[in-house]
Amino acid sequence: MASFVALLSLSPKAAAQTLTQRGFVDGSVVLFPQEALNDSTQAVADLLAREEVFFKPATWLQFGAGLDARANSHDQVEDSWRLDFTDRGMLRPRLAVRRLSATFTRGPLTIDAGKQFIRWGKTDVLTPTDRFAPRDFLNVVDAEFIGVTGLRGVVLVGAETFEAVWLPRFTPSRVPLIDQRWTVVPAAAANIPLVDGGAIFPDASQTGVRWGHTGAGFEYSLSFFDGFNHLPNFDVAVEPAPPSAELTRIYPSMRMYGGDTAVPTRLFTLKGEAAYFTTASPATDEYVLYVIQVERQTGEWVIVAGYAGEVVTLRRSTLDFAPDRGLTKSIVARVSYTIGPTRSVAFESAIRQNGAGMYAKGEYSQSRGAHWRATISGVLIRGEPDDFLGQYRLNSYVKGALRYSF
Repeated sequence: MASFVALLSLSPKAAAQTLTQRGFVDGSVVLFPQEALNDSTQAVADLLAREEVFFKPATWLQFGAGLDARANSHDQVEDSWRLDFTDRGMLRPRLAVRRLSATFTRGPLTIDAGKQFIRWGKTDVLTPTDRFAPRDFLNVVDAEFIGVTGLRGVVLVGAETFEAVWLPRFTPSRVPLIDQRWTVVPAAAANIPLVDGGAIFPDASQTGVRWGHTGAGFEYSLSFFDGFNHLPNFDVAVEPAPPSAELTRIYPSMRMYGGDTAVPTRLFTLKGEAAYFTTASPATDEYVLYVIQVERQTGEWVIVAGYAGEVVTLRRSTLDFAPDRGLTKSIVARVSYTIGPTRSVAFESAIRQNGAGMYAKGEYSQSRGAHWRATISGVLIRGEPDDFLGQYRLNSYVKGALRYSF
């Protein structure tokens, strides 16, 4: 892809403003001070190379393409060099299409078609209405977003924004690997081998609509989603002899009715977001997620603090993986400070209201020249074994990363 960019840049017909490129190579090492019950590995190295190209042949048309190449020391990346487009595997693909889209703009209408990133909502740390944004949870507290494939249309009419999304193909979140430390097995089942039973993916399409209004001193949006939860339930099949448990990932149907708002004041911006989730699945809860937060920017500081809550309206017996719900009933905060043009620090935390679980993440980043950036971060996790956060209490870590951007 880099040679393709170079070739276009040499063409006499390629104006500088019509072709842009960005990319990086990022190497990192994660060190875990403690062994997990099911994973004795305490050092994991990761390498990611990413290249993205955007070509704008006309004022009304833009193409975007992105490619990822990965390597990992802890069997988190596929051995095959196949080019992956769907992001449906348990492992990260060694070579993957991150983005492949076309953007058409005509007057107030914008249409994005292809593999892209779609984000809804206004709040931080937890965003209840963000339903078109699956993530890679191989590391539960450091999850990257995964692109989805479909159509997104946006119409701007004065102070109103109308948005519609259609995805013909389902893209799941990537869940922790069953033989590694981010899958926590209860002590009572520690001696029962877990077997990956694969996944049953939905065949139907997903749709969503969102209406936003920007007024004098406030803004708000209402949204509706009809599709499937990108986080799975697990169907468990137990074999008595020899004992084993086969886990099959199932993605229940879901409808979401949500809204968000932001109201600036003299001292801070007040933000709120809530979503009600219903389902036809007999093994899935129905519930409300909500976030209330204040945000203040002063000088080089950005400070966010609030509360994430949950109300279960219909509880059913289920085994699931739900980090969005796992962060609720918590006080959440995020603080960042730009020390100068080359240095910054950031802090993020979530603390359960009953003290049963917490995590805190700190990060220091410094760049050198136009290309190099070094980042050191640390995550501290504490709590009780029956709490979503507390179950990862053996997974505190420090991470060092070095990135070369081009």
